[in-house]
Amino acid sequence: MKPTPPPSKQRRGEARRLWPHFARWLVAALAAGGLPDAARTAEPLAGCSARSGANAPMVIELYTSEGCNSCPPADRWLSQWGSQPEVIALAFHVDYWDHLGWKDPFGSPAHTERQSQQRAVNGSRFSYTPQITINGVDSRQWRDEGPPMAGAAVASALRVLLTREGERYTALLQPGAGTPKRLAAYWTVTEDRLVSAVKSGENQGTTLTHDFVVREYKSVPIWTTDFETASTLTFSPARAAGSAVHPRRVNLVIVNAASGRPVQGVSLGC
Repeated sequence: MKPTPPPSKQRRGEARRLWPHFARWLVAALAAGGLPDAARTAEPLAGCSARSGANAPMVIELYTSEGCNSCPPADRWLSQWGSQPEVIALAFHVDYWDHLGWKDPFGSPAHTERQSQQRAVNGSRFSYTPQITINGVDSRQWRDEGPPMAGAAVASALRVLLTREGERYTALLQPGAGTPKRLAAYWTVTEDRLVSAVKSGENQGTTLTHDFVVREYKSVPIWTTDFETASTLTFSPARAAGSAVHPRRVNLVIVNAASGRPVQGVSLGC
């Protein structure tokens, strides 16, 4: 399903409908002594909603494949660190190793295409697995690094309120001073505790467990921010077969359209 692009007169009406929720949160935060200074992926609110923190979350993307015998350690690394509240972790399974004899059940040509497109952002000269990027930057030394959040908190003037009504997710975005003029975004649906018994290929005979597996990915076109007007994005994800038994999250990452690097994000598990 195609995500709704931002600003238009129709979406301004949606923004006005959601603005009271955002305004109540802002007033409460200021009354409590200011906006929170801890980096968090999202702060739960009443009902099925969450809002972004004062710091942007760290966005970790893993490009991996069950057909790659050097990928399981990276999968385990992501499972170890991706559950931190200040992290949005995304495991994109690519499909270009399927020819080795095992078709990755979570692989997608869309993920392969994204990895190729991201080379212009992350600095890598070619696509490879396992590849880990942290906030859009290729990170080849991930094996030697500890918690990926160490000293990495970055303040963000962009505020995001994400709510769910039925299967419809709506994000209200309110830019502040310092927010890039041109933004883009992408939605993902991730699932945890996915298990595969690999019967052929490089990982033949092993049982692999994956977390933060991207099951749906949709990009949002570039738009120009207006500091006086909140923007809205909407998304109605599909449910993969058997997904009801797996922990599931909907994630929204907003990026600077000029650099491609994340500037804010929010994640919702309800």
